[in-house]
Amino acid sequence: MIKVIETANWILRDGENILSVRSHGRDRFYLPGGKIDPGETAREAIKREIKEELGVDLIPGTLRQLGTFAGQGHNLPEGSIVRMTCFTGYYCGTLAPEREIAELRWLSPRERHLMAPMGQKITAALFDI
Repeated sequence: MIKVIETANWILRDGENILSVRSHGRDRFYLPGGKIDPGETAREAIKREIKEELGVDLIPGTLRQLGTFAGQGHNLPEGSIVRMTCFTGYYCGTLAPEREIAELRWLSPRERHLMAPMGQKITAALFDI
């Protein structure tokens, strides 16, 4: 049986580098964001998740949906599909790892191998690698 996990994720670039996060106990980096709660829109979820994970507020008028990507979830049972709705947007505040986030890091295209497979897939598509 296929299980679909809906997430909202943030794409933040600094030149060619992309902001990535690693949760406590995880071996790979992910795009910041997380699961969309029942009754919540992707836009609501991305604002909530980024505040919880990185301690910053996304500026609502700047949020732009880039696309939705789907694939097998990293370290999840076979058939667990993650469908990631990705946004760009500006923020206010100072980026810092919060709650479940152990580390944030700006990864270059050459460091994509440090990301979970879906992050690799999305960054390759977005950066035309």
